[in-house]
Amino acid sequence: AKEAGVELADVIAIGDSDNDLPMILKAGLGVAMKNGEEHVKAAAGYVTERTAEEHGVAEVIEKFIL
Repeated sequence: AKEAGVELADVIAIGDSDNDLPMILKAGLGVAMKNGEEHVKAAAGYVTERTAEEHGVAEVIEKFIL
């Protein structure tokens, strides 16, 4: 975000695992996949209704971007 000149408040970070937690916590909107680890889902601002395999990222794009 910094290199692109985008404020973190304007960033959506999507993940499902412990290694994704720092970006989920720093982004303006942190999203966890439905099948993500429980503590990641608890920290996220939004949890998808679909898994990554069920196109959870598309869900986020449709809901928050389009």
